[in-house]
Amino acid sequence: MRLFIKHFLLFLFALPINAQVQEEVNPPDNIKTIIFKGPTDDQFPVIKLGDPIQLQFDDLTASEQDYYYKIVHCDYDWTPSQLLKSQYLRGTDNQRIINYENSFNTLAAYSTYSLKIPNKALSLRVSGNYIIEIYNDINELQFSRRFVIFDDLVTVGATSKNARDFNYINKKQSIQFNINGGSFQLINPKQEVKVAILQNYQWSNVITNVPPQFTVGNTLGYKYDAETSFFGGNEFLNFDTSDLRAPTAAISRIEYEELYHHYLFTDKYRYDREYTYFPDINGDFVIRTLQGEDPNRESEYTMIHFSLPLTEEVGLDEVYVYGKFNNYALEEQNRMTYNERNGNLEAVIKLKQGFYNYKYVLKSSDGIIDLNAVGGNFHFTENQYLILVYYRNFGDLYDSIIAIGTTNSENITN
Repeated sequence: MRLFIKHFLLFLFALPINAQVQEEVNPPDNIKTIIFKGPTDDQFPVIKLGDPIQLQFDDLTASEQDYYYKIVHCDYDWTPSQLLKSQYLRGTDNQRIINYENSFNTLAAYSTYSLKIPNKALSLRVSGNYIIEIYNDINELQFSRRFVIFDDLVTVGATSKNARDFNYINKKQSIQFNINGGSFQLINPKQEVKVAILQNYQWSNVITNVPPQFTVGNTLGYKYDAETSFFGGNEFLNFDTSDLRAPTAAISRIEYEELYHHYLFTDKYRYDREYTYFPDINGDFVIRTLQGEDPNRESEYTMIHFSLPLTEEVGLDEVYVYGKFNNYALEEQNRMTYNERNGNLEAVIKLKQGFYNYKYVLKSSDGIIDLNAVGGNFHFTENQYLILVYYRNFGDLYDSIIAIGTTNSENITN
């Protein structure tokens, strides 16, 4: 009995106390253009167990620094799970990233680092939420990114619907879906199964903690309206700098001063305009150049000039340029400032050559963030939705992901 109590107490002390939610950390100024994807072009890796993921980033110091990576397994709420590293990793992490190459024939020198998992040193054992952390050679965290690994144990059928609330019928999109357990037995689904719903792969407005509305046999139904609805937003704005010297539809002029400066046309507010469809990549970016054959090491870094008129609707709110290029963060480097000479809000951001999506986001003095005040909300907007299905049986030490589902609002129905 004493031996049992001793082991039980050791187990309790081993559990994390007030485990901290693992948020994504953005890098210092010298690290740019973080691309983290699986075999598809999704904005962050959502991959089946065993498939490869690829991380790439640039170091603008071009000093061939040493960087190391660590991997943390997390539960549904993004707190570290109770698993030991040996239970979710084959091999060991805290390995140096050995693949890098220096830029070639560019005005701004940089080194491009790349990491592929699985590799000779490491592979992943289980599904679930993960964080990859990148450290420098003195063990300082440089940045971190989330990714998810899933198993195909059940199936998910999803559709996007117009909101039924008349107040939001032209502004919101509701996601409805079923989880079909098939031969996978869901004994107590309200306790065992949890879901997360993401719009355009963004975690900032993820919907969680939605229980199944009903159960028919081994199928779970989620036919909610308000509980699983998102504001539609608007299509992202875009620009293309793949040709350094030729202005495109969004670029008004190009100047050269140490680096190329691309001045975008002053953008307009679209919240009070009719919705107009034009294809976007839902906030993402693609590196490409017409000045070389290898975009990873031959693309230039250029200074992109954004501008937006200051209006009464904005008032004293802070305005940020927002997109995957900075991981949808609201930081000083992408905050706009007022130019008294022309009455515009302006921002200048250093970005690698390519095609970029972006939008403008407001942040009030009390910290409230409005993603769509400038662009508006429209139920016609094309958005990609991802549904993650988590499972934890009684006695399990972690939340696995047993399926994913997707739907696109391009096929929205009433």
